[in-house]
Amino acid sequence: MANDPTSGGATATAPTPDAPGFDERRTATPLQRIQHVLHAQPVLGPLAVLVIAIIAFSLVSGRFLSAANLGLVLAQVTVIAALALGQTLIILTAGIDLSVGAIAVFSSILMANMATKLGIPGALALIIGLVLGTAMGAFNGFLVTRLKLPPFIVTLGTLSIFFSLNSVVSRSETIRGSDMPPIMTALGDNAFSLGGFRVTWGSIIMLLMFAFFFYALSNTAWGKHVYATGDDIEAARLAGIRTDRVLLSVYTVAGLIYAIAAWILMGRLASASPNVGVEYNLDSITAVVLGGTSLFGGRGLVLGTLIGALIVGVFRNGLQLGGVDVVWQGTAIGLLVLVAVAIDQWIRKVRA
Repeated sequence: MANDPTSGGATATAPTPDAPGFDERRTATPLQRIQHVLHAQPVLGPLAVLVIAIIAFSLVSGRFLSAANLGLVLAQVTVIAALALGQTLIILTAGIDLSVGAIAVFSSILMANMATKLGIPGALALIIGLVLGTAMGAFNGFLVTRLKLPPFIVTLGTLSIFFSLNSVVSRSETIRGSDMPPIMTALGDNAFSLGGFRVTWGSIIMLLMFAFFFYALSNTAWGKHVYATGDDIEAARLAGIRTDRVLLSVYTVAGLIYAIAAWILMGRLASASPNVGVEYNLDSITAVVLGGTSLFGGRGLVLGTLIGALIVGVFRNGLQLGGVDVVWQGTAIGLLVLVAVAIDQWIRKVRA
């Protein structure tokens, strides 16, 4: 009813969806509300999955929540989590890196061979190995930014190159930790206990890297440029962001992270083996996807990647304690990935 000056007041009319100030969230279904929350806070989904998994597996096996077992889970996911951190940076720019495992394993072989066969002091061999791993990542970035090749094709090619060079340098021989300088395996040999919960220095290094890049991506111009480049590279370029430089820096930094992961890997295995790492590529991508980072770039947090790596470790450990065959463990992880991708697609459709 229109305002009637003779009635002494106005009769309120219900707002319509087209009226200014109408809030669509008031009419949203519970599922749509969840969609909005997950879009705003992508870490909540993986965190909920991790908590549910821990509760479920603690009911399946009484040993699951023991300090010794939880320390084992952390040790098992340390290498994958470190590799997934570098993978996250690249996926945030809407790229992908299939050479993750190859760079890490080849870096470890180079470090070990320089120290044992060339007689280079352990600390210097370690530094050179870190530099070479960084250079491998920079090489990927050069091909992506200068030759404008798709990241998938570039890293698929360097995957083969680095694994081939790995076989040539190592001659398919494993170098034992006892033959290497102590610094090479220090991150696995040295640990401390917290009430029975064993924590290696490799795990500490991994957690510090996550903390550093969480801050860098959230509070620095470089981090904001990484997100902008992944969200819309053309818009970022028009806004004045030197996207090629951003991409090159991301691949270079990822190479350094993979090389550090190689150091952690030698400590974890107490050796440098050319025969590991085949599954590292898929495992790193799995952790990133489960952690809520979008494969289309521009959305995600490194904290989610850490949670995603823990989800993989918890599932594998819990299923093993439950007596589930290894084949079905892989099936469970694969289903998790498919569900995570489907949820990511659903979340991206949220209305602003």
